[in-house]
Amino acid sequence: MREAADRWLRGWTWARGRVLAALAATSAVLMVFHSAVPNTGAHLGSLVEAFLPWTGLAVPVLLAAALLRRSATALVALLLPVAAWTYLFGGTLLAGDGGAHDITVVQHNVSDVNTDPADTARALMEAGPELIALEELTPAALPLYEKTLAPVYPYHAVEGTVGLWSTYPLSDVTHLDIRPPGITDTGWNRGLRATARTPWGETAVYAVHLPSVRFRPTGFASGNRDDSAGLLGEALAAEKLERVIVLGDFNGTADDRGLAPVTSHMTAPPGDFAFSWPKTFPVARIDQVMARAATVTDIRTLRATGSDHLPIAAGIRFAS
Repeated sequence: MREAADRWLRGWTWARGRVLAALAATSAVLMVFHSAVPNTGAHLGSLVEAFLPWTGLAVPVLLAAALLRRSATALVALLLPVAAWTYLFGGTLLAGDGGAHDITVVQHNVSDVNTDPADTARALMEAGPELIALEELTPAALPLYEKTLAPVYPYHAVEGTVGLWSTYPLSDVTHLDIRPPGITDTGWNRGLRATARTPWGETAVYAVHLPSVRFRPTGFASGNRDDSAGLLGEALAAEKLERVIVLGDFNGTADDRGLAPVTSHMTAPPGDFAFSWPKTFPVARIDQVMARAATVTDIRTLRATGSDHLPIAAGIRFAS
């Protein structure tokens, strides 16, 4: 046994594994410089950014190959993607509670085929939020959500398939037009804006549902989603209230440059692995909570409901 181990160790060389070393270096460059990936045509940049944390899976795959090839060159080169992933996401692993927060909000795409709206509503209430935003509301399910949430959330507003429930009085409720030119259905209505009268002052609250993206032979189809994000960004740029909270199904991660028209106007949410979609094996958080003149202190997922998304809850601390 010892002789076999000695032979295996003596078999290591610097001469093999240069291709593996190149792949390791490439994966590190892709992680750190993902914004350099072109996003025209096939939207490859958005595709990479949608699953950016998962680029770290290249490390165990290349490690296994380096061990199999007994390549010292490849093994040393693996330090590059390890360092890159640690730089980008290592802090997320160590992140704890973001500190004290003033309110809790919940965001959930409840699914238009959800068979138990009442249980879904109860699951969201368990987090004790002051604000709840829902998407994919249907005419049949809406009365059940209203009845279940009413005892705790006396104020609510619904526009099309999105709704907002609040423990605080709501005013100035308006339809938010984020329908992109690529969607011709005039009944498509997935946005609302309301003013919540909170103890910290009037706060603009947006509830939105951006269009879905698709994987197609031609690439990552996110054009409608990006156009809708542009319209939402314009609304946020024109918002007169200082305090703003945006809740919604963005069909994209906070790293996705297609959402830059929105994220450029909001405080970046904390790094986290609170993946919300798909429910059976979450790989990305496409449900978002963002704020302005406030801080999103933490984001976590809640128990599964009848939706294909997991609900997310976030703490928000208002600027003093």
